[in-house]
Amino acid sequence: MNGRSLSSSLRARMRIADTWLRARLLPPVLTPGAMPFFSLSYLALLLFPLVLGPKAHFSLWPTLASLLLFLPVYFHFYWARGWRKVATLVVMSVLGIALMPHNMFAHTYLIYGSVLAAFLPWRQMIGVFVFGQILFVAALSMLGAPLLPALTMTLLSAGMACFGNRIWLNYARKNVALRLSQEEMGRMAAMAERERIGRDLHDLLGHTLSVIALKSELASRLINRDVDAARREIDEVQRVARDALSEVRRAVSGMRSHGVLAECASARVALESAQVHFEYEADALTMAPEVESVLAFALREAATNVIRHAQAHRCRAVLRRNGDWARMEFEDDGRGGVSAEGNGIAGMRERLAEVGGRLELESPVGGGTRLIVTAPLDLPEPPDSGSETFEKLRLVASR
Repeated sequence: MNGRSLSSSLRARMRIADTWLRARLLPPVLTPGAMPFFSLSYLALLLFPLVLGPKAHFSLWPTLASLLLFLPVYFHFYWARGWRKVATLVVMSVLGIALMPHNMFAHTYLIYGSVLAAFLPWRQMIGVFVFGQILFVAALSMLGAPLLPALTMTLLSAGMACFGNRIWLNYARKNVALRLSQEEMGRMAAMAERERIGRDLHDLLGHTLSVIALKSELASRLINRDVDAARREIDEVQRVARDALSEVRRAVSGMRSHGVLAECASARVALESAQVHFEYEADALTMAPEVESVLAFALREAATNVIRHAQAHRCRAVLRRNGDWARMEFEDDGRGGVSAEGNGIAGMRERLAEVGGRLELESPVGGGTRLIVTAPLDLPEPPDSGSETFEKLRLVASR
């Protein structure tokens, strides 16, 4: 087994172990910002006196016993509700005070209590913090330890941990609320789009299908009395059906197409999240849905390449009309030097070729990259296969 496969196997086992531990030690839904396993790494401070040497105030067995008591209390905090959360943090503080005669870093448990107090309401948080500091002062006085240096250190470390975690927690909750809001807006937009598609199809096909049904019924009644009139009705049915088929094709193409302006807005969000400033100018062009979809794909692929490879600080996109063609330029100030076209550029060329467009690439070393995309605004109407289908039906019906 080589090193890469061994590393992959180890990562897979670590993921399985993490999933197993979370399922047994933590509730299914954690408060945003909670990092229970990572936070346990600070327990290493309790063993720090071993590094300081024999002069450090440290007893191993009481420290290990305190760890065995602390871990159940710690994980119970994530399951507790209401006053039980407060009681859990009080137990942590008392455990830290009880360990102080045996470990000079026992105030670590007080810091844990202060950090986790950030998950409580404001009054309870301040109450737990003050209670822990009062216990710490009392323990220092009983042990005859220097009061001011130790209290100052603990106040600063516990206070910064408590209020810093509070700020981080609020930020994490806002991020979760924002994500849920965006997902809800996406669901509402999808629902509105489905309703719009339903209305459009109903308006598009409802009347047409009614006409086809009436004319077909009329043709069936006339076929034994007036063959010419019946043939005219059937020809009219064919014409109406072909027109309906063409309208459905155009509607479906419009539903599948992606707007260039919408893609510009999405690209700005993606690029600026990668610390790349993005500017764009786009004329309001009327183009075939297939062409607009290809241009949107080219813009998305160009933005993705900037994020992954260009190491750029700025990029710019311009969409203009050039006669009967649309011309889009996308340039960045990155490292350039693109000599071999990858799958993204090749995919752009293939899609543009399907609509009769072209792609030009300029990428001098150190001079950024410039893409020039041109495509016709309109496409020729595709051959209507509906006439062949109706002709076959007519032949079958005449037998």
